[in-house]
Order: sequence, then structure tokens, then C-alpha cells
Amino acid sequence: MRQNQDAEHEARAIRHLSELASSSNEPLSWFEELYSLANRDDSWIPWSDGNPNPLVVDWIIGRPLGKALVVGCGLGEDAAFLSDRGWDVTAFDISQTAIEWAEEQHTGSNVKWIVADLLNPPVDWQQNFDLVLEVHILQAMPKDLREAASHMLAPFVAPLGSLVCVGRLATDKSEKNGPPWPLEISFVETIGQSIGPMDLHTTQYPNDDDSVIRYRAAWTMNTDSRDLAI
Repeated sequence: MRQNQDAEHEARAIRHLSELASSSNEPLSWFEELYSLANRDDSWIPWSDGNPNPLVVDWIIGRPLGKALVVGCGLGEDAAFLSDRGWDVTAFDISQTAIEWAEEQHTGSNVKWIVADLLNPPVDWQQNFDLVLEVHILQAMPKDLREAASHMLAPFVAPLGSLVCVGRLATDKSEKNGPPWPLEISFVETIGQSIGPMDLHTTQYPNDDDSVIRYRAAWTMNTDSRDLAI
């Protein structure tokens, strides 16, 4: 019971920060505020448990190595996991504090940690990564920003590369107040449609509420499908 109460308290606090930010000129500033308020206590960060996302771990098995871009890396568990397995990893977050914290957490890692904004990324990232990984970022954005951000991901993928997105799938029982805002399957399908067909995997974690459905959507180019689509 206490665990549930703590989770509800965290969710209310995050929603409050998000609502305050959404009424300002910097609707994503609540990420930096949350990481700063946490003061290096990762129990404040509900999407971070010190481990890479299991849907990422499962997908990466047997894949050829290459250059990876981790979008909204937070405290860096997924980025460090990829780097440890031989990937050349660039990981970015909009929060300066998150990036500094991630570097401290993973001091032996070869990850390139960068403060950057998904809506205004470096030009040289275009078609430059064999893997682009987005975990729980789009679902944490208000709808208008989410749609704009979703169009930024596929252009990062190099020919023959992959885009992998992980989050919660919207159901009739899904909580409507966010963040997070579970995503409709019709929206998820559009994220990588310029790359090729979507491979969708859904699951529930052992401690999930019955209403929580997790998804991993992956798109991999067999050819440079962007050219074919023009």
C-alpha cells in the first residue's frame, strides 16, 4: 500500500511540474527542474531504476554493432548498456543536470554525453546513426510537442539502420492525465513510417497495473527507403 501511495505522490508531483512548465515559454523545462530538485537522489526519477530497459536489452541481442544515438537519455542506463556491449554511443538530454549526473554514474563509460534539444538537434546528426533509441520520451511530452518531436527521429537513422521506440500503449483503461501519456497505436505507427514496416512487441512487467501495456516499436531499413518514398 505504501509503495502505491509513494507512486501516486510522485505522479502528482511530476504532473504539477509539467503543468507549470506547459504554461510557460519553456514547456519542457520541468525535466531540468525535476533532476535539480532530486539532488542526486535517483528515487525521485520514476523512470530510472539503475538498469537498462528490458525491452532494449531483449532487442539488442545479436544485432551488429555501430553508432547509436540515445534520445533523452536521462541517467544513462540504456546508453551505458549499449556502450558496454561495443556500440559507439552518443547520448543526449535536454537537462544539463541529467547529463552531468549520468556522467558521474557511468564514469568508466565511453558514451559521448551531450546537452541537446530533440526539437533543435545538431545538423550533423542527420542520417548518421545505425541505431536511434527513444525510451519513454515521446510519452512525456504534451501532444503538440510530441507530434513535432516524433518527426525528428527517423531522419537521424543511417541507411540500413534502425529506429527503436519504447513506451506505454494507450488502452481504454489508461490514465488520461500525464505525463506519461500512453500513446495510441495509430500514432506510434507514424513515428518510423518513412523507414519501413513497423515491428511491434507488447508486454506487461510483473509489477505493472493491469491497465499498463508496454510497447517496443522497431523499424529497420532494408534499403534506403526514404529515397524510395520520394
